[in-house]
Amino acid sequence: MKYYKLHLIRHGMTAANTEGRYVGLTDVPLSADGIKELYDKADKLYYPRVQKVYTSPLKRCTQTADILYHGAYTAELGLLAEMDFGDFENKTADELSGDPAYTEWLKGGPDNPPPNGESARDVVNRCFEALNIIISDMMYEGFTTVAVVTHSGIIMDMLACFGLPKLGPNECRCGFGEGFEIAVDAAMWQRSGAFEILGRLPFESDEDSKDSEEK
Repeated sequence: MKYYKLHLIRHGMTAANTEGRYVGLTDVPLSADGIKELYDKADKLYYPRVQKVYTSPLKRCTQTADILYHGAYTAELGLLAEMDFGDFENKTADELSGDPAYTEWLKGGPDNPPPNGESARDVVNRCFEALNIIISDMMYEGFTTVAVVTHSGIIMDMLACFGLPKLGPNECRCGFGEGFEIAVDAAMWQRSGAFEILGRLPFESDEDSKDSEEK
């Protein structure tokens, strides 16, 4: 049985992240500290070799992809962009405190979007569409291992909705420049829309990566 491996990697840190802002479609670049952190991780840890990199079109992701996989065959995929926070974009929780619309949104729910923003259900639907495109593209091009550089919210939704074994919300969180390795076979995906969660990224060493390749 042929398995396809996807390495889901969160972008590096931005100034907006440090300030606790809701940055969805706001196109902010990596901060100087974020760039340094990525280079440090790339130097000390091991990111698996891949045949192609799929990335969100937002700067923080394309910059991360260039640092971690410089010169790699890369394709931007709009479906991998972060959630659109609408009227809450680029604002902090303190700035939104007291706004009735913000209080209502914090109650959660799949069909409770921020004003002029995107609902959780909409995000999950495009996560599925993005995975479907990537897996189909891998099969068409004959690739077996790729990287997907995207956003924390997108990775969490992918893992929580389509990953096995099922993880709790806190288990789906990942730091900047970190993520998860997943594996899927065509029959499993087409039959149940699910993939297997293999573990966290990056690896401690090349040997850890080789061990993963043998699984």
